[in-house]
Amino acid sequence: VLRKETKSCKSASTYFAKLWVERKFQPRKFDFISLLAHDPETSDMIENPMEFLGNLILLIVGGNDTTRNSISGGVLQLNKFPDEWEKLKSKPELIPNMVSEIIRYQTPLGHMRRTALEDVEFQGKQIKRGDRVVMWYISGNRDEEVIEDPDSFKIDRNNARRHVSFGFGI
Repeated sequence: VLRKETKSCKSASTYFAKLWVERKFQPRKFDFISLLAHDPETSDMIENPMEFLGNLILLIVGGNDTTRNSISGGVLQLNKFPDEWEKLKSKPELIPNMVSEIIRYQTPLGHMRRTALEDVEFQGKQIKRGDRVVMWYISGNRDEEVIEDPDSFKIDRNNARRHVSFGFGI
């Protein structure tokens, strides 16, 4: 007997595969499945159903959490720091920088785990191939060596875009 989750996954996979075939044989549109179906780098992704479904689910779920957390965290910080709210109302051109500061200060994703692909020494510590490494984005976003007064929320911060909320580098 198939579990409910397995049935749901199979149903989603069948639906997205059908949508893929429809999009593949229509003129390219500006939706995600059309872009995947028509791009030479991803046009064969459907041949690996788990990769195909995994990528779609990752984008649907990943964008949901971080966006929701950033918006709600931003509203909270503007309430907690009324001077910043007043600054924003008087200078709406600060919105792009404010978004980066919200993402830095609130950090929508707490951490990410990776597995080392090779031996490496990092800041005097040995990391062996196969070791699991956890990156705490919230800690990086409050690094006093990079961010002046990191525990303050400042929508006009000069280096707000230096956050590591979604990782950095490879």
